[in-house]
Amino acid sequence: MLEYDEKRDFIRMQADCKLTFRLADTDIVHEGVCVNISGSGILFEADTPVAVGKALVVCLVPQNKITPPLTAYIETLRCTADAGRYRIAGAIKGIKSE
Repeated sequence: MLEYDEKRDFIRMQADCKLTFRLADTDIVHEGVCVNISGSGILFEADTPVAVGKALVVCLVPQNKITPPLTAYIETLRCTADAGRYRIAGAIKGIKSE
């Protein structure tokens, strides 16, 4: 059986895939890279900072054809500068159904 020591409701899965995101009230699309994702949150890196509390639409594009793309609505929880890029953490508030 797998051991799991984090005190979280969902396991974080490491991801290294491209994503796009935009503020929910704009059409300006930015690019980033997903660091990890769980059933309730996401962490990604981008060149553009996002203010805490902002609503975003995030679209993940997996590298393999087996995993379908994912569009999620998130609320920004944290945005920190890291080596010229920004690490943006968000709470997933909903998933877009196709």
